[in-house]
Amino acid sequence: MGMKQAMAIQIPCRECPLRQLPLFITHSAEELELLQALKQRELRLAAGETLILEGQTDTPLFTLLSGWAFRFKTLSDGRRQILNFLLAGDFIGVQQKMGDAAAHGVTTLTDSLFCVFQRDALWELHRRSPVMGFNTTWLIAHEESLVDDSLLSVGRRSAEERIASLLILLFKRAAALQLDGGAAGVPFPLTQQHMADALGLSLVHTNKTLRKLEKRGLHELKDGRLYLRDARALTRLADVWGDGKPTPRPLV
Repeated sequence: MGMKQAMAIQIPCRECPLRQLPLFITHSAEELELLQALKQRELRLAAGETLILEGQTDTPLFTLLSGWAFRFKTLSDGRRQILNFLLAGDFIGVQQKMGDAAAHGVTTLTDSLFCVFQRDALWELHRRSPVMGFNTTWLIAHEESLVDDSLLSVGRRSAEERIASLLILLFKRAAALQLDGGAAGVPFPLTQQHMADALGLSLVHTNKTLRKLEKRGLHELKDGRLYLRDARALTRLADVWGDGKPTPRPLV
């Protein structure tokens, strides 16, 4: 596990910069006070560090305040399946609270900052605030829907459809965290290996398919940013439903 650094200066929950974004619903003063009481500290990790090890026990709960990460599972021979990608505002660690140990690992894609909550925070949120209990349930269901879409891609979509779907969905999620709504592109820290591990493709197939889609003018990956050059065509190819507008969501 990589070195973990606790932050001396903490951001009060009421001053969280994410709460200024239209993506996140407004919480009451009482709800923010509860979150503040359950928050232990902040944690900064560099890119490529491990937040949660597979099989780890007694881990706290986290909210990703800034940066990108991913959840994954590995086989005994080292083959890795990325389950889903984590962006700012995502609530992390609920799954291992349902069992004796973490069934998956979490690793950072970029330098990241996490809010760390006490181990019994999930129980306390449900016990002390029905609204916040519902909010955590919503976040868990939202993450499950992302994993469902990944399963659909791996099981039924072609290589072009898989990559188009991943680009569209990650662009939509990242754009919702920007005031310009993605007009100037969005950060895209994934390597082709990350994409291959998420989509069940070989690295060679991933590379060829990405180049094919880019030559068709559907997207552009440049200097670590993703630009959608023909979002409608890419959406049709991916067979992704929705109008592109993010659903307002709670923030724990």
